[in-house]
Formats: sequence, structure tokens, C-alpha cells
Amino acid sequence: MAKKLQRRVVKKGPAEASEAGGPSAAARPKGRRVSAQAVTEFTVQLSTLSSSGIPMVRALTILEGQARTGPFKDVLGDLVEDVSSGTPLSEAMEKHGRAFDHLYSAMVRAGETGGVLDKVLERLATYRERAAALRSKVINALIYPMVIVFVAVVVISAVIVWVIPRFRQIFDSFGVELPGLTQALLNISSFSVSYWYVVFGLPLSLLFLHFFLMGRPGRYRFTMHGLLLRIPLLGAILSQSLTAAFARTFGTLLQAGVPHLDALAIVRDTSANDVLSEAVETIRRVVREGEAISRPMDETGVFDDLVCNMVDVGEQTGELDRMLLRVADAYENQVTRKIDAFFKVLEPALLIVMAIFVGFIVMALFLPLMKIMSTLSQP
Repeated sequence: MAKKLQRRVVKKGPAEASEAGGPSAAARPKGRRVSAQAVTEFTVQLSTLSSSGIPMVRALTILEGQARTGPFKDVLGDLVEDVSSGTPLSEAMEKHGRAFDHLYSAMVRAGETGGVLDKVLERLATYRERAAALRSKVINALIYPMVIVFVAVVVISAVIVWVIPRFRQIFDSFGVELPGLTQALLNISSFSVSYWYVVFGLPLSLLFLHFFLMGRPGRYRFTMHGLLLRIPLLGAILSQSLTAAFARTFGTLLQAGVPHLDALAIVRDTSANDVLSEAVETIRRVVREGEAISRPMDETGVFDDLVCNMVDVGEQTGELDRMLLRVADAYENQVTRKIDAFFKVLEPALLIVMAIFVGFIVMALFLPLMKIMSTLSQP
């Protein structure tokens, strides 16, 4: 995938807006922001109540009554009010786009249209639980490396700012000739102390600019998304994760009864990577002309051959939704295993890098000290 993708990123830019909106023209979230965990719990509970035969208004009233005071309780109150007045649940949810995204409301609408809202809610609950579990696994795995990096930065900064200048005074008082390694470390320390606002301000400014540009559709974000997929090891994990998300979302939408073109538009708009959004938009344009899905999938160069072949088989057998969900299961399992392996390698790698930094500092400081001690010991 990485080799194919390298060619695609150079030639292609962000997807042009189509009549359905395009990746960059997706509707902006509306309403107040609520936690994803709260929405997932609500979905599971609503699915349980709905499958038990409880009317929707009563189910929403029950969930609104037991919700904690906060933005999401207010959202549920609005849902109860709208649905009670005859508004379809999907339309009521669309008013709160920060709580219920495009994918969520589209699936609910499909369930309402087909009269299978309870089953759609069950599938949606399963989808969100799987996504939340993977997200939680990644976050938990990141905690230890992030703590290591934070401690390393604090300790090394303290040594450079406070410890090394004192060693400089010692070296100057003895007038010893300093090795190149020591002189380089002293120069780094002197620059950091004199221009601390540059040392700290420049990275923070670049980081702020990066996040600002990543929050806006455009060439920079598209290029960065492509580069992320080409990072050794991490790129493969991200690529398979995006493939699993594509297959899970597309398969779940088809299973809920959403038409192919509408499902592809939703997948495009909800994708976390612009390269994948571009590929899905290309697939959608070709499928709109009457072509099968598997051929344009293969031509985009974003999807593995295995995925394209399984989609082809699913189209031929009329079980595309089930085949996509099987692809999602397989790739999610691969992602989980690779994440475990990645962090098992990352932790000792960070320790080795820290050891190299510490060794550099120790060597640079003690070489002149040994020379001073040798001079003092001579008669």
C-alpha cells in the first residue's frame, strides 16, 4: 500500500467538492460538544430499550432522566421534546451534530425508513463500542512512553539550564583546554540560556501552526496525511486502521439499508484521513457511472489487494456488507497485534535514546574533569 500511495499523493490533491458536498464541504458539527463515551453509552442503552419494545419517546425520557447534569442531558432533553412533537429521531439528532455525527444520524434515518431502528441501533452500538475499545487501547499504550518523554525533557532541560553553567565556571577557573564534545555541550547550554524564548517559543509556534493547518482542509493536511502513511511500521498500522474503519463504516451502513452512493459519501465525509477521503470520492464517482466498487478501489492504490478481492467476491455473491464486516474484523485484529508489538519496541527504544543523551552529557562533562584531576595529581 505504501508504494502505491506514494505515487497517488504526489499526483492528487484534496477531493473536489461534488454535488454531495465533498470531503472539504462536509457539514460542520452543530450544537454543544459532548464526550464520545457518553454517546456510546447512550447508544447501547437506547438499543436495549428499543429492542425491548419500549416506545422511542419513553426510552428517550428514561435516558434523559438518568443522565448526569451537563451538555448531554440538555441534548437528550431536546431530543425528547422534538420526538414528542412528531420530529423523526434522525432529524432531531441532526440538530446536535457535535453529539451525533453524520454517520450516526444517517444510520438512524435508514433504520427509521426500513422499520428496523432497533437493529440499526444495535449495530451502531457495536460499532461505537469497537471503535472506543481500540481508541482506549491506543491511549493506554501511549501513557507510559509519554511519561518517559516528558520526564526526559524536564531532566535534560534542567541539566542544560542549571547544571552545565556551573561546570563551565569550574572549567574556566582552571583554564583547561576543552574537548570538542564538551565545547559543543557548553555552546548548546549557553544558547539555551541566552535564547530560551527561541528554544521554547519556536517549537511551540511550529506546533501551533501545524495543528492550525491540520484543522483546515487543504494541501498541507493532505500531504501530511500521506506522509503519515509512509512512516515505517507506524504507517502500516495507520493504513490498516483506516482500512478497518472504512470497511466497518461502509459495511455497517450497507447493513442498515443505506444506498451505496449515500454510504460512500458518508464514509468520505467521516474519514479521519484526507488521502482515504480522496480515494473514496474517486470510488463514488466511478460507481455513480454504474461500475462495480472493487475496480476503482484497486485503481486508487490505497487499498490492499486482499481487500479489493474480498469486496469483489462480496459484490458477486450479493453479500458485500457481510464481506466488509469480515474485512473490518480481520484488519482490526491485525491492528491490535501490531499496536502491541509497536509499543513493545517503542518503550525500550525510548530508554535507549535517553541513555544516549545521558551518556553524551556525562562524557562531555567528565572528560575535562578527568583532565583537571590528572593535572592536579602531577607534582
